[in-house]
Amino acid sequence: TYQALLELRDGGFVKSISVCNYGVGPLEEIAALVGNNIEDYPAMNQLELSPFNQHDDVVNWCNNNGVSVSCSAWSKLSGVDGPADEWAVLSDLAKTKGVTKAQLLVRWSLQKGYVCVPRSGSKSKVERLAIAENSYGGVNPIDAKFVLSQEDMKILDGLDRGYKAGRLGRRDGWADEDITGTDWDPTEVI
Repeated sequence: TYQALLELRDGGFVKSISVCNYGVGPLEEIAALVGNNIEDYPAMNQLELSPFNQHDDVVNWCNNNGVSVSCSAWSKLSGVDGPADEWAVLSDLAKTKGVTKAQLLVRWSLQKGYVCVPRSGSKSKVERLAIAENSYGGVNPIDAKFVLSQEDMKILDGLDRGYKAGRLGRRDGWADEDITGTDWDPTEVI
């Protein structure tokens, strides 16, 4: 329970508490539990955020209550059932700016004020490093600062379709047994 997490923090076992994929309902439950003790609210709520799925209600709640928002996508945003028309708009904007789609998504996230964690499902260290370099390394090149204009942000913000790419990682090749199993206990300390 959230109360147990607070006890771990207060006991010095963890420095802060964050949550993942909490909607307004669960966040309101936490607020009811802790009352006016804002320092007991989660430090961060990690969500699958992209221009295609912006979770405005959750982001607004977090912003209004001092909870940082972290974004990450756990699957390809351009999957076979992804938002093809919207992805084409994003791709065209990236080409116009002379950046990659990854760089554009990271810059959008940062300008929205989110903590952004680019990720690669690749097992290859070289490919994972390339994703990181391609994302963060190109966001603010030394010779020219890459910033999206208000019009660019308006275009990207207009792509929201509530598209959920994650599906608990199944698109990345995970099986149910990779996530849980008969002997899985989240309270066990390894």
